[in-house]
Amino acid sequence: MEQEAVEQVESIVGYHFADPALLERVFVHSSVANHRLESNERLEFLGDSVLGLIACQRIFNLYPDLLEGDMTKIKSAAVSRRTCAKIAKSLGLPKLLVLGKGMQGQAALPQSLSAAVLEAIIGALYLDGGFEAAEGFLLPLLDPIIEAAAESGHQQNFKSVLQQYAQQQLDRSPGYRTLDEKGPDHAKCFKVCVEIGDRQFEAVWGQSKKLAEQQAALSALVQLGLAVEDEDGEVRLVE
Repeated sequence: MEQEAVEQVESIVGYHFADPALLERVFVHSSVANHRLESNERLEFLGDSVLGLIACQRIFNLYPDLLEGDMTKIKSAAVSRRTCAKIAKSLGLPKLLVLGKGMQGQAALPQSLSAAVLEAIIGALYLDGGFEAAEGFLLPLLDPIIEAAAESGHQQNFKSVLQQYAQQQLDRSPGYRTLDEKGPDHAKCFKVCVEIGDRQFEAVWGQSKKLAEQQAALSALVQLGLAVEDEDGEVRLVE
């Protein structure tokens, strides 16, 4: 790997490698390696686990009120092959892969290869600089993905379910009242309850108003007997 390419990758990841050989191996695909042990597969294996740990710890710390099932859904979004491939491509990492002749003519790399190079570089960062180096690289990339998953697509839209029920069965629309907030401006928590007509449901805390409102809607659905939570924290709407 040319020194210019090494410096380019170090600039992308914001870290200087004490062992440049680790960084070089990140981009050696098994199709070009003399032996599979010389490819990036072992680094990919390690990086996959490091990525999972960093994502889990971040979700655990950011969302103290979420149950295991909800945290698992967010993690699945944050560490999916699709997400990893998207991050890798945004950083320009796949184009640095060294491939065998049989793969060089492909118009587009498989998603799995792009994801693998991200996991490999995470593994290399962990070996060269420890958990702190890998975390420092990953968190700015993962945080927006984790936040988006927590607030929308990877949890059921309980507000929509509750609104549909309230309007159709009670001829009312639910309202959301913020009862309290705490914490510094950059990391506030909000206490929110649902009100339908004269009835106020049990309030819950959330790491943002959007998340608190979703959790408050879920709380109301459970109290109305429209949803149940199992021992693993998975939510099931009652038919």
